[in-house]
Amino acid sequence: MNHLEKLENQSIYIIREAYKQFKDIALLWSIGKDSTTLLWLCRKAFYGKIPFPVIHIDTGFKFPEMYKFRDEWAKKLGLNLIVGKNQKALDKGITCCMDDQMTCCKYLKTEALKQIIEKHKFKALIVGIRRDEHGVRAKERYFSPRDEEFKWNYKDQPPELWDQFKSKGKEDDHLRIHPLLHWTELDIWRYIRKENIPTNKLYFAKNGKRYRSLGCTRATVAVNSKADTVDKVIKEIKTTKTAERSGRAQDKEKAYIMQKLRSLGYM
Repeated sequence: MNHLEKLENQSIYIIREAYKQFKDIALLWSIGKDSTTLLWLCRKAFYGKIPFPVIHIDTGFKFPEMYKFRDEWAKKLGLNLIVGKNQKALDKGITCCMDDQMTCCKYLKTEALKQIIEKHKFKALIVGIRRDEHGVRAKERYFSPRDEEFKWNYKDQPPELWDQFKSKGKEDDHLRIHPLLHWTELDIWRYIRKENIPTNKLYFAKNGKRYRSLGCTRATVAVNSKADTVDKVIKEIKTTKTAERSGRAQDKEKAYIMQKLRSLGYM
């Protein structure tokens, strides 16, 4: 097997193992390149049909192109799509604001996700994060337990040696499953090219700008780029010294801020 086939096989194994252990499970879909790649892998794992719901947490401040992409491909792929939104927080005037990422991420993302989990009684979520995205995410495990309040204790994570995963937690635990943990940004783009995975046009350069990572409109900025095709994006990533999430507001904060967000249940 080549490198991409090995990555794919391990991810599909983790996805199937998660579904075997948890029937009350769902997939988080942010509409970005990683979660869309994960969506694709889930379809391959179950021969074209994802047997569990797909959740999109809507802060109300996503790019119009993201909503269009979500609705178009949810319909084309026949997804059981659940859209979660913390309407009470929005009604109170909490908005996506670069000056206070802790507040907006907590209420518009974390609390919205908690509401969905509690409503549908999900015991586990499949999430498309990678170790190389952020130093804090490097502390994650493939099967990562949260407590009954969905909090993550990064100091108490199960060992995962020789591909032996602790896929069962305590009775009150909620698990996050990370099948892309071992992938890199370059791996993702090479796999997108290999599989011809649909990708949001915001990732491709227009007027000298493109997005490396997609989030809310008020907390995400474009980077200078001439990469307007998948091949050009791959070539750019090989040579750039700019961090992938340099355009995301919460990632400009000190590492402990991201760690605090994730400990509270942030995606």
